Amino acid sequence: MGGIDDNVRGLVFAISSSVFIGSSFIIKKKGLMKAGSSGTRAGSGGYAYLKEPWWWVGMIAMLAGEGANFAAYAFAPAILVTPLGALSIIFSAVLAHFILEEKLHMFGIVGCILCLVGSTTIVLHAPLEQKITSVKEIWHLATQPGFVVYALFVATSILLLKFYGVPQYGQTHMAIYIGICSLSGSIAVMGVKAVGIAIKLTVEGSNQFKYFQTWFFIIVLVGCCILQLNYLNKALDIFNTAVVSPMYYVMFTILTIVASMIMFKEWDHQKAAAIVTEVCGFLTILAGTFLLHKTRDMGGKPMDSPVFQPSPSVKTTNARQEPMTAL
Repeated sequence: MGGIDDNVRGLVFAISSSVFIGSSFIIKKKGLMKAGSSGTRAGSGGYAYLKEPWWWVGMIAMLAGEGANFAAYAFAPAILVTPLGALSIIFSAVLAHFILEEKLHMFGIVGCILCLVGSTTIVLHAPLEQKITSVKEIWHLATQPGFVVYALFVATSILLLKFYGVPQYGQTHMAIYIGICSLSGSIAVMGVKAVGIAIKLTVEGSNQFKYFQTWFFIIVLVGCCILQLNYLNKALDIFNTAVVSPMYYVMFTILTIVASMIMFKEWDHQKAAAIVTEVCGFLTILAGTFLLHKTRDMGGKPMDSPVFQPSPSVKTTNARQEPMTAL
């Protein structure tokens, strides 16, 4: 029963996280827009948004969401918690419809419903969290050859995107910024689980902060979060929120589930039917986010609207060029 209770706690925290994070995208976007109208935009390397109250309100909402997300990972497996991030897409899309006038049309509503159906399917068939009694057990999992290879792949990919992709394609290809966020995010989630479990065990009476492994995971977590925040701000400033949110979710979720499978092997003790059902639920969520992305302009603002304009530093060859080049 302990595992089931922990999954329920993780579910409640995950849903709360989605509400706060989905709202934060819109509030921060509003702050970035106001800051960009009177100073250098974040997408062009400016930091005028740091003086904008709306951006800070969005940051507070995001921190509250990340706090709830942190707690969710401490109680439930990543395969349950991460896909529920789709709920933040729904909150983000609905708020963008009313606040930013990025209209949510019929197909967008269908996409939201698909996300809900897929999330429910995953919740009903998610594996129970394995029992961990020490942060040293997580360290052992993190230093296995499979995860070490994955971590090296992530580090190499981030360096290539940062030093080659960003200067060449950052202003026109959303996948560059979102890729950096998602790759670092998949490692950050593993750090969140390690630190969250360490705090949980410490509260229960087994001090985990006497081990250097706990502090190593904290350093990795902080570094990855800073990297994510920086490039997410750039993506939000340049591209439509209704596109950034779902695409970030898709890439982040896929990479996080891969990292979790390699490190924690959460599907090892599940029956094939449960695994297939979870995969179907995730594919349903992907279908919903894909529908939101591909039909984003139907019934919305025209593409020459100020919300869709590239930053002044972007050179365009014609007046109708769109900054969101297809992935």
